[in-house]
Amino acid sequence: MDSIFNFGGLTQEMLDRKTPRFSVLPVPYDLTASYTSGMRNGPRAIIEASTHMELYDDELKCEPYEAGIETLPSLEPTALGPREMINRVRSAASRIIASKRIPVLIGGEHSVTLGMVEALLEKYPKMSVLQLDAHADMRDEYQDSPFNHACVARRISEICPIVQVGIRSLSASEAEFLDGEKAKGKKAKSRITTFSAVDALKGVADKAARALTDDIFITVDLDVFDPAIMPATGTPEPGGLFWYDALAILRKVISKKRTVGFDVVELCPLPGNIAPDFLSARLVYKMMGYVNETMD
Repeated sequence: MDSIFNFGGLTQEMLDRKTPRFSVLPVPYDLTASYTSGMRNGPRAIIEASTHMELYDDELKCEPYEAGIETLPSLEPTALGPREMINRVRSAASRIIASKRIPVLIGGEHSVTLGMVEALLEKYPKMSVLQLDAHADMRDEYQDSPFNHACVARRISEICPIVQVGIRSLSASEAEFLDGEKAKGKKAKSRITTFSAVDALKGVADKAARALTDDIFITVDLDVFDPAIMPATGTPEPGGLFWYDALAILRKVISKKRTVGFDVVELCPLPGNIAPDFLSARLVYKMMGYVNETMD
């Protein structure tokens, strides 16, 4: 296999060293993009950028790839609608889980995360989700679809608890819905915990960890980052997290929980600006390293 198509540019010799711990699943899909499209080009841009990374992590003092990383072929998109694409992701994720690897989805738009969550819940029924995102994604439907990328967190909240961090953009209906969830008493405890971007910058890692169950899936919409360092998203929002803010939250939460999978979604590559592609690739690799810390 040509190493350019392997995350991290891993050669066959590197791949053959041990059974992979991580399976990278590229999902080039953006059918429900509602502002700027182009997220379908995100997975390839991330993988290509990753081939130029140094594989030694100076924070962790190790080379996380040694735990084993396989890169699967891109999942073929469908024009049958987002629910059908979510089903395809679910099937692909189920195969990864059955092989006892940790699934790492690279998107693509955020709607595809639901398929990964559905597959993991079959094996980890008490799993919860940590969502790093600028947008609440709590609409009940958008553009006539309940499976639009703007609805993904609402759909996840219907099947497992979700903790949101970095939120700074939502509609009036989403705000009303979240206020209602927050107002629930102990007898009807909400499955949704939301921390704004301002909260995140004040440090919420411990609070977020306490709100999560022992098994977690992490979904990172890249627009959680400030556009100053991540302009290459479909719907950028000012006032986001910076690199070390996000890493501090991720490392703390991952250290306290068992991460059974994660994704990085919504990269919309900008011609002539490769920095966001590289940030995305490095983020995926950092999260692999943090997960390795809890297992080795």
